[in-house]
Amino acid sequence: MLKRGSLTSTILGLMLVLILLSSSLALYAIVNLSFSLGDARAINASGSLRMQSYRLLLISNSGSQRVNERIKEFENTLNAKVLKNSLAWYTPEDLSKQYLLVVEKWQTMKSYAETGNTRLYSNALKDFVDTIDILVLEIEQFAAFKLKVLVLSQVVGLTLMLIVAGIAVIFTRRRVVKPLTLLMDRAITISQGDFNVEMPKTEYIELTALSNALKKTAAELSTLYEDLEGQVSQKTHALTRANNELNFLYDNLIMLHSDRLDYKALKSALNQLQDYENLDYLRLVIEHEDHSQDIIESQQGWPESTMNSVKFPLQLEQVCQGYLEVISKTELNNPLFNNFAVMLARSIAIHNATEQRQQLALMEERAVIARELHDSLGQLLSFLKIQVSLLRKKLPDCCKNEEIETQIIEINDGVSFAYVQLRELLSTFRLTIKEPNLNHAMEVMLEQLRVQTDTKLILNYNLSAHLLEAKQHIHVLQLTREATLNAIKHANASQIVIDCYLTPTEIINITISDDGVGVKHLKERDQHFGIGIMHERANKLNGQLSFSDNSNGGTTVTLSFPPQQEPLNG
Repeated sequence: MLKRGSLTSTILGLMLVLILLSSSLALYAIVNLSFSLGDARAINASGSLRMQSYRLLLISNSGSQRVNERIKEFENTLNAKVLKNSLAWYTPEDLSKQYLLVVEKWQTMKSYAETGNTRLYSNALKDFVDTIDILVLEIEQFAAFKLKVLVLSQVVGLTLMLIVAGIAVIFTRRRVVKPLTLLMDRAITISQGDFNVEMPKTEYIELTALSNALKKTAAELSTLYEDLEGQVSQKTHALTRANNELNFLYDNLIMLHSDRLDYKALKSALNQLQDYENLDYLRLVIEHEDHSQDIIESQQGWPESTMNSVKFPLQLEQVCQGYLEVISKTELNNPLFNNFAVMLARSIAIHNATEQRQQLALMEERAVIARELHDSLGQLLSFLKIQVSLLRKKLPDCCKNEEIETQIIEINDGVSFAYVQLRELLSTFRLTIKEPNLNHAMEVMLEQLRVQTDTKLILNYNLSAHLLEAKQHIHVLQLTREATLNAIKHANASQIVIDCYLTPTEIINITISDDGVGVKHLKERDQHFGIGIMHERANKLNGQLSFSDNSNGGTTVTLSFPPQQEPLNG
């Protein structure tokens, strides 16, 4: 019977030995280097003591008053931290004694220098300098000794690490690699369909467990292999059905995203789903934020009674955009319908997001134009107004006559009128729509106007969101604002009502009605109200703009244009 041990513990032990050796080498190197940090400075400082000794003699002989200053400089160097490290516990005894000897002899030299006895100082200088030289030599030898010890320790440590690594390699090759190679050969044999294999013997728990697991797996595979052929046929049938469903969903996804998301595309997708699943009835109900609904039915229509219908919500990121409703006598393929509902929800969401991006892009473009107009024409018109005023003041009396005064007044009035028109245009261009919701945008526009007038402004909005494109929103909003501003400024109206609705003939009508002075007064000032621009906007909508008198007084401005697509509810 084999004695089993832990392969993991053995390898871990070898790794720990390597880690311990490397850590010890690194730690010793760090300690050695930390003790050697000041060696260069100590050698430099001790060497400078010799120069300072001769400099002190030179100053003493010249009778300079800087003797005390040089003595203090010498003592600062002698008592520097890097030299005082010579007295540390780890330094050699000879180095400590030599440093103390230099300190002792300096006291004598100091007394000579302070008393001005240059003869005695000069006689003792050579012996003092020799003592300093010995100190420098001792410091250099101690620094060299530390480096030698560091190199020796690194060599010994690396040698030990190489020995341990070699042992680990030999051990791994004999005890680990060879059994694993045999196990790999057995695994290849099993992969080739031969499950009757003999596993190699090993003395380690991990490799034994691996051999037993591989042997057990081979036995289980041998049992399962016999049942695979029957299961393959069943799985193939299921995969074929799933592939057909994926192809169906992919084709519809391409169709819904290849063109505009309209009534015809959605109805075509429903017809394909009904034919594919052989359904009795199928319809799609889209719910908008204004609580309106669009209903799209498949080619079979929809019965009056829906007691046995099943609904699949168009849910996307916690937002329900409607539901897919089904009536069928056969059992429904719920995953297919759920995926189809998600696909429809995503298509509708992408369509709405596209509309919003187009809307925001148009508004950003108009904001850029507004800034350019303000920075160019606005500044120029202001400058012209100032120049006209200066011209009137500086014109000599001899040049003034009724005709010139009339022309100056006309120029000034023209510039002022152009400036007012430009301000109105900038206000129109700066209207913002943060989402593809014309109802909300018109409410915001009216709120801006309500603070400027006492006229009562009423909005009756009854249009579904899908009926207008993003670019149509801008034209409708600006045309409505222009007509409302005209009624506020020139009709003397107390109430203005804006109605937005879809006519029985599937035409969008936008009416702006007031109880003011009537359409005749409006026509008299046609060119000042920008009616030409309003007609141009109506033409861009493929619609018509008309003006009519109300029976009770006032004017009604009517904009009629076709929707972007046929209504979803048919």
